[in-house]
Amino acid sequence: MAERDLQGKVALIGGGAKNLGSLVATTLAAAGARIVVHYHSESSADDAEKTVQAVKNAGTDAVAVQGDLTRVSEVRRLFGTAVDAFGGVDVAVNTTGMVLRKPILETSEEEYDRMFGINAKAAYFFIQEAGRRINDNGKIISLGTSLLAAFTDGYSTYAGGKAPLEHFTRAAAKEFADRGISVNTVAPGPMDTPFFYPQETPERVEFHKSQGLGNQLTQIEDIAPIIEFLATEGWWFTGQTLFPNGGYTTR
Repeated sequence: MAERDLQGKVALIGGGAKNLGSLVATTLAAAGARIVVHYHSESSADDAEKTVQAVKNAGTDAVAVQGDLTRVSEVRRLFGTAVDAFGGVDVAVNTTGMVLRKPILETSEEEYDRMFGINAKAAYFFIQEAGRRINDNGKIISLGTSLLAAFTDGYSTYAGGKAPLEHFTRAAAKEFADRGISVNTVAPGPMDTPFFYPQETPERVEFHKSQGLGNQLTQIEDIAPIIEFLATEGWWFTGQTLFPNGGYTTR
């Protein structure tokens, strides 16, 4: 159906400069969307510009916007810039997050605050501002983690910080439903990106691989099409947490 496609729509990608966020940006651009590429700091500025150029090469338009999403004013500025640049937002995808694997007894207050700041607070206010600024019949998609369905050690502040996303998603799905807005969380298994490996020993990496189909980690190429689906034909999903992880966990 024409109203479910992305042609001429606007997609804002939190953490869109590289890895999964960049792939989501170029995937949605290939389907016809104009893209707002958010990046956190100047260290990602070059990656953001490369993603913008890749979007333009796909035949649509893009802008890059820097911002610290743990600051509510920066979240609001990000959405405001998107509206100023393209006239509105139809799809808002938040791929941002921070990973820490550390025992509870060794975790500092500063680490706790930092982990919950990006994984919970930023995610909450991203959903809030998306609900305010997104067009009717829009799509809001957050990135969670399959560790929500795991019984494991070490990831108390990461999985704990991502856990509230399920509840934010459910509440927002009900509260925004009268405007036709769907809200979902995609919770992949451990992904084969540079964020994963510093947290794990080689032995644990092999264990994580052994828990998924084909003895492999989740690939970003397996997740981007699911996000595109939720942004288009998958509109009937709302309030859900999806676990695309090759059987890594289930519940």
